[in-house]
Amino acid sequence: MPASKGYGTLSATAPLAPYAFSRRTPGPTEVAIDTLFCGVCHSDLHMARNEWGNAVYPMVPGHEIVGRVTAVGADVKKFKPGQIAAVGVIVDSCRSCPPCDHGEEQYCEKGPTLTYADKDRVDGTITMGGYSDNYVVDERFAHTVPANLDLAGVAPLLCAGITTYSPLRHWKVGPGKKVGIVGLGGLGHMALQFAHAFGAHTVQLTTSLKKKNDAIALGADEVILSTDEAQMKAHAHSFDFIIDAVSAPHALEPYLELLKQDATMTLVGLPMPPPQVNIFSLIAKRVSIAGSMIGGMPETQEMLDFCGQHNIVAKVEVIPMQQINEAFERMLRQDVKYRFVIDMTTLK
Repeated sequence: MPASKGYGTLSATAPLAPYAFSRRTPGPTEVAIDTLFCGVCHSDLHMARNEWGNAVYPMVPGHEIVGRVTAVGADVKKFKPGQIAAVGVIVDSCRSCPPCDHGEEQYCEKGPTLTYADKDRVDGTITMGGYSDNYVVDERFAHTVPANLDLAGVAPLLCAGITTYSPLRHWKVGPGKKVGIVGLGGLGHMALQFAHAFGAHTVQLTTSLKKKNDAIALGADEVILSTDEAQMKAHAHSFDFIIDAVSAPHALEPYLELLKQDATMTLVGLPMPPPQVNIFSLIAKRVSIAGSMIGGMPETQEMLDFCGQHNIVAKVEVIPMQQINEAFERMLRQDVKYRFVIDMTTLK
């Protein structure tokens, strides 16, 4: 079994620290990957600190993995040693239910297998994530990466990227549509780039005009200060779609007022406590609040290929592995533009 080293935690109150463990030898359809970069997602912090109540310890977080293939099983067709591969939030599923058959493994009826802190369907062990020097995964759940993209900037595409790409595609965002992006953080800055690339009239909604220049540089056609009642009123009933990427508690009603009749606002952030909504905000215009979770394997590959065609990557700050605990604290303070990515070679 391949030896692995990374950073993990033994409890909800312990900081991340060096942690050694073993991974299985790749099976016939599996690939082994030496990790080059791993993104730092806010959900890594939630999980490490058991803020959702479903943590399993010991835990090695990380589900935005980019690395180089070092070994392949006998039946692997997609990869050869030396190629770059990427792994996201899920690494297996039942592969037989309707969502899996349709390439939407994230909605597997028996539950997808998460990249870390979940029970591995192959050997029954607990999955350990990408804050480590290697990973083993079935080729179905690994993706090829366009050669023109910066690999550090690719890592957050495996979560922040697909989490925003998928709903924009599902609700057919494109030319002739007015689309609002709520929040300009790790998720929001990806949604903004995608909506612009899809050809929509893209509007950034923010509580801080300090972000105006950044929003415009990322593709916003307009920037609205959401705390300015006059600005919000001027845009009432004009949006075809809004994607809400905010993970902090906030009111939904001001944004619902912006929607046209029969339009949709999709939530991709994970605020705690969960938001509440006045039902009259929905029935007055028959508008909808929806949710969306990452994307299936075909759509994730489609997203990566689209990023290659349009030269889209996350805007990142690369850190050594040894600074992960500081990065968690800075992330809580929103002190990052726009995602931390760990240079996993610093483990050596």
